[in-house]
Amino acid sequence: MEARPQVVILNGVGSVGKSATARALQQIAAKPFLHVAMDGFLDMLPRRIFGQPEGLVFERVEDQGRPSIVIRSGPVVARAMRGMRHAVAAMAAQGNNVIVDDVMFGREQEEEYRALLSPFDLRFVGLFAPLDVLEARERERGDREIGLARWQYERVHRGIAYDLRIDTSEATALESARMICDAFGL
Repeated sequence: MEARPQVVILNGVGSVGKSATARALQQIAAKPFLHVAMDGFLDMLPRRIFGQPEGLVFERVEDQGRPSIVIRSGPVVARAMRGMRHAVAAMAAQGNNVIVDDVMFGREQEEEYRALLSPFDLRFVGLFAPLDVLEARERERGDREIGLARWQYERVHRGIAYDLRIDTSEATALESARMICDAFGL
């Protein structure tokens, strides 16, 4: 009998290392894993809805004298993200092992993933790092709005139950991938 497909959901603040960890995990896992990234689904959206209430609005504010970017998702983005969760389930239903690189805001997304992926071997991994580390990475990347990490920091992990937590300020992407492989027998 063939083993159930495995799905590993990496959740964390932008610039915490989700994509790098997913790529490292693909390289070292004994079985092939597909990498589904939230950013790929956001890239599917028409550029014209960014900055619009039905799409995705980034509002610059100050938080304790530092830049912070409030994210407001409209119905078009909400549908796309629900579609991503359903696409992950569809890929697993075809026998694919999947690594999901996501930024979840609250229990609703977690609960939907758990319901959709209940037939599979599902694992939630929280990737963490101190805010100052995330902000430094955000500046170094150059492809992110400065302040995204600050706004996401207190929101992304709130109420989510993890099978494994990793501090990416203390572990490289490869070390994080090895921890995931060891923890879940990948």
